[in-house]
Amino acid sequence: MYPQKFEDLITAFRHLPGVGVKTAERYAFTALEWDEETLSMFIQALQGIQDGLKNCKICGNLSEEDECIICKDSSRNHHLICVVQSAKDVIAMEKMNEYHGMYHVLHGVINTTKGIMPQDLNIDTLLERIDDQTEEVIIATNPTVEGETTALYLSKLLEEKNVPVTRIAHGLPMGGHLDYADELTLLKAFEGRKRMDQ
Repeated sequence: MYPQKFEDLITAFRHLPGVGVKTAERYAFTALEWDEETLSMFIQALQGIQDGLKNCKICGNLSEEDECIICKDSSRNHHLICVVQSAKDVIAMEKMNEYHGMYHVLHGVINTTKGIMPQDLNIDTLLERIDDQTEEVIIATNPTVEGETTALYLSKLLEEKNVPVTRIAHGLPMGGHLDYADELTLLKAFEGRKRMDQ
């Protein structure tokens, strides 16, 4: 129905999460209406992903150089490592403005149904980073079956490194109600309970 180049554009937009055929068509028609400057900027931004972005050789975070800005920051605690699933999790943690250690990006989680095994993740470089100076490894994978599986695998793997390994607490969000929470959320909230200050 559409010219092939336009069909290719629709197909390209469909690779975005949550974008179906209708939304992809709308995006494609919007792109047709862009002036030359906007189109050029969009193309350059996409080209920049291929040519200018890489994974930090230390932590795996997004970077324009061999080392990301966090790994190069001497004011941070380089003996504290927070393990996350993806680079977007680093941004989420940074918005908290409370954590001042290092990160390690796994680039996914163990998912046997999708064929993602430990060797497919950025785990070997994590093990290389841990030494006698490492104070703590914080595992901050998502509270999903896959995230929990990965956290458990990492904790077992790190036992021989003789380093404290912690897991971020999961549970009820602020303003949440018990009767709306699922069993796993309640279980994690219960397990993560702590003594109240007297």
